[in-house]
Amino acid sequence: MAKTRLRQSWLFVLAIALHNVPEGLAIGAAFAAGDGHSLAIGIAIQDMPEGFIVAMALIAAGYSRLFSISIGILSGLTEPIMAIVGATMMEVSTYLLPWGLAAAAGAMLFVISHEIIPESHRKGHEFYATNGLMLGFVLMLILDTAI
Repeated sequence: MAKTRLRQSWLFVLAIALHNVPEGLAIGAAFAAGDGHSLAIGIAIQDMPEGFIVAMALIAAGYSRLFSISIGILSGLTEPIMAIVGATMMEVSTYLLPWGLAAAAGAMLFVISHEIIPESHRKGHEFYATNGLMLGFVLMLILDTAI
């Protein structure tokens, strides 16, 4: 049981770090195109809870608070690094960016569909997990059109 929890916690950390790859690429591309401020602000708003959730998952798995918070912060550092890569890719060739975004998004979708969604539907939590997913999706659509 403890080994499974550790594996799931680290898989979740990896999923969040992978999730930051396409976000960083998008921010870099937006800045290279001329205006990335609103996109960067929107993504930063949702990155804060992500880092907190990473830290909480590691604390629940038995890691110290300092270590867990450090990993939560480090999981978010993939985003500014990938923003630099995204801006550079736009300068080199605009044809490379969609391929990078597609690869990063595909990796994230695989982790979510293979591990996170099935885990959230265990132990009779299907209703809450599905409604939470739908509510989050609608909220992000609203924020996307408002910002």
